[in-house]
Amino acid sequence: MPIYAYRCEACGFAKDVLQKISDAKLTECPSCGKSTFKKQVTAAGFQLKGTGWYATDFRGSGSAPTSAPATSAAPTAPAAEPAAASTPAAGTTTQPAV
Repeated sequence: MPIYAYRCEACGFAKDVLQKISDAKLTECPSCGKSTFKKQVTAAGFQLKGTGWYATDFRGSGSAPTSAPATSAAPTAPAAEPAAASTPAAGTTTQPAV
């Protein structure tokens, strides 16, 4: 059952009431007895718990979820390297021939 916030417009009395959705709205203030007790608009108060839920929509820093890449039906052969590509790329080390 949801909890609704009520406030009296005449005396300022506020109260949270546990009600069914189908229950009638309260109109009489329990403090002053006037019929100025109104339901307030409030944010939903629920929390998702358990594995798989985050406190925010995207907790990571923009990283995409890891998944296996799609594979094609026929495997492709690796491309042949040109002769000029035999020098190592910048920042890599080579092992001396023994």
